[in-house]
Amino acid sequence: MTHPATSSTTRRALLAGGAAVAGLAAAGPTFAATGTGPGAHMRERATALLNAFDDQQRDRAVFPFEGNRRKAWNFMLGSRKAPGVALEDMTPDQKVAAMDLLGSGLGEAGMLKAERIMLQQDIMRDEWGKGSPDRNRERFSVQIYGEPSATAPWTFRFEGHHLSVTFTMVGDEIVSVTPSAFSSEPNPVPSGPHKGLVVLEEENIGRAIFGAMSPGERERALIRASSFGNIMSTRGREARVGAQREGIALADLSTGLSDEIIRLIEVFSSDNLSPALKSREEARLREGDLMGAHFGWAGDDRGPGSIYYRITGDTFLIEFATLRNQPLHHHAVRHDIARNYGDHAL
Repeated sequence: MTHPATSSTTRRALLAGGAAVAGLAAAGPTFAATGTGPGAHMRERATALLNAFDDQQRDRAVFPFEGNRRKAWNFMLGSRKAPGVALEDMTPDQKVAAMDLLGSGLGEAGMLKAERIMLQQDIMRDEWGKGSPDRNRERFSVQIYGEPSATAPWTFRFEGHHLSVTFTMVGDEIVSVTPSAFSSEPNPVPSGPHKGLVVLEEENIGRAIFGAMSPGERERALIRASSFGNIMSTRGREARVGAQREGIALADLSTGLSDEIIRLIEVFSSDNLSPALKSREEARLREGDLMGAHFGWAGDDRGPGSIYYRITGDTFLIEFATLRNQPLHHHAVRHDIARNYGDHAL
């Protein structure tokens, strides 16, 4: 089984400050894989990266598996570094190894989205003057919880501003791929050398779905006249928000609209993942009653004001928001409440 990922050549160009982040090449693993399946590949890439670290880097990258730190995901970091070892504190070869590790969980589309989010840190610094002057595309950190093992549980997280992905393994089985956050600012990029760059299509898709509803459907979908101004399921609040089945059930929408929402669920849940994980997560979606999932909307879709939507189902919680008074600032998260952090398998 192959696991397409961004080529090391493209990663080197990106991490060295190359301007173009497009046309990613599909490539097989850049290591001699000895195991089989995505979990074994992730373990081998994590081990290779840790072996490339010096003792100080390894101490900063590895955390105990037990305890609350493993669940302290956070994508709203601004210019701050996430815990762990940041790309900007790695050697060129270590950076490539870190991106190869990320590519063991994300597929080509997910890597492209992640690398564009990273690029946006430079755009915010250079063109918007937002954040600290040293904000940059390499301020994304690798965190390992426990030790990569073929038998014991461990977790890999890649995290920085607007991007947080968490993969939890029990031995060589990836038992959880959530929580995950792919967010963006500015979206789209309004000016400069990257003018027109779009990282997230989730706003346009959501607006189109709500706009296509009949007046009666819109009335049932509307959970609040004004947007919440941000996502609600920050760490510690995932289960509480996921329990709120507000809005309209997919079963009460026309077939075309329910199909569009299911496709939107896949955009959040599986499109960013490697092929093997993508197919597994698509099957996971259908373990629950998809037509019983609810789509809830807050805000006015007709103007430039902030919007928010939430999709809650048996196996997922999805949230999207444009931030209040910041129409180009988008936050998007996905949870599998029953499987976040892999606790169900521990």
